[in-house]
Amino acid sequence: MKTIFVVDDNDTNLSMAKQALETFYRVFTIPSAEKMFALIKKITPDLILLDIEMPGMDGFEALSILKSSPLYSEIIVIFLTGYSDDTIEAKGFELGAVDFISKPFSTLVLLNRIKTHLDIDDLIRERTARIRRLQDGIMTVLSDVIEERDKDTGGHNDRTSAYVKLLIKAMEERGVYADEIRGWNLELVASSARLHDTGKIHILDAILNKPGKLNNEEFEQMKTHTTAGARIIGRIIKQTDEEEFLYNAKLFAEYHHERWDGTGYPHGLKETDIPLQGRIMAIVDVYDALVSKRPYKEPLTEEEAINIITENAGKQFDPKIVQVFLEIKDKFKVLREAL
Repeated sequence: MKTIFVVDDNDTNLSMAKQALETFYRVFTIPSAEKMFALIKKITPDLILLDIEMPGMDGFEALSILKSSPLYSEIIVIFLTGYSDDTIEAKGFELGAVDFISKPFSTLVLLNRIKTHLDIDDLIRERTARIRRLQDGIMTVLSDVIEERDKDTGGHNDRTSAYVKLLIKAMEERGVYADEIRGWNLELVASSARLHDTGKIHILDAILNKPGKLNNEEFEQMKTHTTAGARIIGRIIKQTDEEEFLYNAKLFAEYHHERWDGTGYPHGLKETDIPLQGRIMAIVDVYDALVSKRPYKEPLTEEEAINIITENAGKQFDPKIVQVFLEIKDKFKVLREAL
């Protein structure tokens, strides 16, 4: 059963709305926006009927807060209003309301408007889920193709994807680069991280699977996997017109070997000139390489890997992100052992 919040400072309106809706929906009647925000921390509604004119926080302010939150921005909001004013409606639609219902409202109008918007929302969510499954499938296949060629790094792409998700979530919780992370779809971003080594498709097998240290010429060839990956993903974006889908993947691919001190490749970018996706992947990629077995080396211990990353904070890695990594390093270990 769908959940609806009715937020209005008028007891009569709350009572009428509850009577009209409770047969079909789980209804919570709430006398103020402040109390709505207290309840929404415990119960997430599918739709909110929100009065505009209320003492304290009004409907416009409440809607602005809802739409600025990644937790609540997708909730359907319909304004309840006793006024018919084009300026008010324009402001409401601009803030993200989907409809207006005039007060006093009729039961039939209320039910029909709510059903219409919930049905539309269900269709959008179903279509979005199908697209996401398709996108995830494409990224999985591409990732598998890459790992089939790079025989030394089995499971690396799936592990780094899981680590990226863990690290970004921890950064968000701590407010680290919060303005940049806000609005990211965590599932999609983490999934796209699996394509960070896409450019290895262009690297010769003899170099890619060499059981020893690369010479200078071979290393120069290996370094081109960053720009090659960006080009490949860029071509897919151009052909499919799906920039949002692969935008993060392109940044992961091109910038994950840049260094905080400017000595990385392919562009020698420094500090925050390096896109955040590249700075995140730099830590995740190195961590997985250090603790994994390769034909030319045994895996390092967790402690050895942590020490190397710590020592390179402010050199190879963004020190703010390293600090978050260190705070959750035990979760990295648990996740690695589970994969």
